[in-house]
Amino acid sequence: MVMLRLTAEQYKTLPFLADESTCFGKTYVITGGNSGLGLETARHLVEYKALCVVLAVRNLTAGNNAKKDIETSTGREGVVQIRHLDMATYASVQSFVKNISEELERIDGLVCNAGVMIDSWSTSEGMETSMFINVVNTLFLGALMMPKLSDCGRKLGIKPSLVFIVSVLGYTVKGEIDKSRKGEVIFDGLNDQKRADMDARYALTKLVEECAVRQFAAACPVKRTGVIVTMVAPGLCRTGLGRDAKTFTKIMHEMVRTIMARSAEVGSRTILHGLVVGEEGHGKLLSGCQVKEFWVPTWLTNEAGIRLQERIWVELVAKLENVQPGCITQLS
Repeated sequence: MVMLRLTAEQYKTLPFLADESTCFGKTYVITGGNSGLGLETARHLVEYKALCVVLAVRNLTAGNNAKKDIETSTGREGVVQIRHLDMATYASVQSFVKNISEELERIDGLVCNAGVMIDSWSTSEGMETSMFINVVNTLFLGALMMPKLSDCGRKLGIKPSLVFIVSVLGYTVKGEIDKSRKGEVIFDGLNDQKRADMDARYALTKLVEECAVRQFAAACPVKRTGVIVTMVAPGLCRTGLGRDAKTFTKIMHEMVRTIMARSAEVGSRTILHGLVVGEEGHGKLLSGCQVKEFWVPTWLTNEAGIRLQERIWVELVAKLENVQPGCITQLS
């Protein structure tokens, strides 16, 4: 049912819910901002008279090329800044957060857009790479940035937004998460190469990420933190996602994209919605520039589904607290 709804939504015209009145004079940080959805989101924010837009990128050359592209298309210079961030290492996230928190006086929105789609096994920091980048280190980044976002909110009387990028493709891989939920540490199961279906891995990372973000948002209520945490599913878009996959996977994804994919610009409108939706979007699934909680399958919202989310969160907290003690406990 969800996939039918998603397919129908792919062909809808999406609105622009951000403009100069919502973005003027504000500062935003976008990971993976040198291409695709991140680049187009940044371009819109610059167009809408943001004061500063930071592109956090792994490849500085690509980042600087993106900066020039945005400056050329918008006619605005001195707005885009480039910072290095390698989501494949804990240390890079820690260094990035420390530096950006010291350098920027304010942050109105952080978009955790960086992610990978790979279908061959590799590891980063002892974890399968896509699970590490898309879930573990993405939540680590969000947790480490929360104190800065919360502080900006208190000092400036604003409600900063923390946007995570998810995908409803995650709802198609219940069988994969079921492999790792019975009587063992879930992340150990997710890190078992022998049972991993790498063709379904990207979708699985997005399901696990959504479970973690839901618990993260519940642990960080707006009333206490002043920060709005949202989950945006941009739909199928023509971006560079999957460029690191094997040839067969690339061909299959390109065939689907040719038929029904949105442009990266249209997809970026969903991220803009995530930045401006307000408290009604806190901890909620957003898609098509609307709150879409009714899309979430019952197996994820029933008692067993809630237990799954809680187990994922508890294990993730333990993992991250081991890397940087207090990174999660300081938020409560």
